[in-house]
Amino acid sequence: MSPVVEVAEIRVTDPAGFEAAVAAARPFFLAAEGCLDLALHRVVETPETYRLLVTWRSIEDHMVTFRASDGFQRWRALASPYFAAPPVVTHSAAVVL
Repeated sequence: MSPVVEVAEIRVTDPAGFEAAVAAARPFFLAAEGCLDLALHRVVETPETYRLLVTWRSIEDHMVTFRASDGFQRWRALASPYFAAPPVVTHSAAVVL
């Protein structure tokens, strides 16, 4: 089974504040069951837009286990004050490597 990549596209009101929030929340993700990696990308064409890329062992590790965790609540408390709109979240799995 291939890992699943969560892609959260997030528009923010304060890029510096949001980047600091993600840095502070990174340990919550990496300590979560099934979390394999995390990266934050800033969209060049629209600098108020970010893509949070989280690699999970399975979609259940993200949607069930992590979302029910204290780490998820702490992540949301840190990051949500900077959201300009609700994040748009999708999941993908590699088909060609």
